[in-house]
Amino acid sequence: MTTTNDGPDTTALPGRPPVVDQATWQAARDELLLREKAHTREGDAIAAARRRLPMVEFDGTVEVAGADGPVPFTDLFQGRDELVVYRHMWNDGEPHQGQCYGCTTAAWHLRDASYLNARGVSLAFVTEGRWEEVEPFVGFMGYTQPWYSVRGLPEPVGGEMGYLVCYLREGERTFLTYSTTGRGCERVNASMGLLDMTPYGRGEAWEDKPEGWPEGGDSCWTWFTDADGNPTWGPTGRPTPQWTRPGATRL
Repeated sequence: MTTTNDGPDTTALPGRPPVVDQATWQAARDELLLREKAHTREGDAIAAARRRLPMVEFDGTVEVAGADGPVPFTDLFQGRDELVVYRHMWNDGEPHQGQCYGCTTAAWHLRDASYLNARGVSLAFVTEGRWEEVEPFVGFMGYTQPWYSVRGLPEPVGGEMGYLVCYLREGERTFLTYSTTGRGCERVNASMGLLDMTPYGRGEAWEDKPEGWPEGGDSCWTWFTDADGNPTWGPTGRPTPQWTRPGATRL
C-alpha cells in the first residue's frame, strides 16, 4: 500500500476487495480466525473418529511386484507397524505423459517420508500397471519412495486406484484401517493448501471468489501443460511435474 501525506492510500481497486488500514484489516482477519479455529477443532474431532473406525483383517502374505521381484505385502511396512499407501492410477501402454496427471502431482509431493518414518509410519505407492511399464516411469519421475504393482489383486491390497489407504500391522496380522479418494487425497498436496491461502486461490473456475476476480480455469487446469506452461490436453501436454525432470521432451 502506498502512502500520502494524509496516510495510507485506500483508493479502491476495481475487481478487488476493499483497501483498508491495518487496524480494519486486523479486525476482519480476527473474525475469520474464529471460523478457522472452529474448522481446525472439527478436523481434530474427525481425526479422533477416524482412529476409532473398525478394521478389516486381510492376508498380508499376498505377493506384490516391485524392484526386487515378487514380495509379500508385509514388506511394504519396512519393519514398522503403520503404513500409508497411495494407489496411483495407471493407463496401460501409455507414455509417461499419458499417466494420471492428478496422481502424478500427488506422488510428486510425497518424495520424502523422513518425518513419517520417524513416527513409525512407512510410505509406499501401488498401481495396477505392469511392473515393466511402472519401473521406467518411476525412474523418469525421480520418485524416491518404493513402488509396487498390485495388478489383478483384490481389495484391500489392490482394487480401485486413486486412493490414500492406511494399514496397521500387529505381529503377523495385517489390517485395513482407513481409505479416502477424490478431494480426500488433497492432504498430500501441500501446494493446494498454500494456494488456498493466496489472493487468487487455485485459479479454478469452481471457486467462490470476489466479483471481478480472474475467472479461473477448469478444475486441475494447471496440472497438465505444454513446455511453456500453457494448459493443454493435446499431444504436447504432460503432467506439470514432468517438465522439471531431465530429458522431459515430448515422447
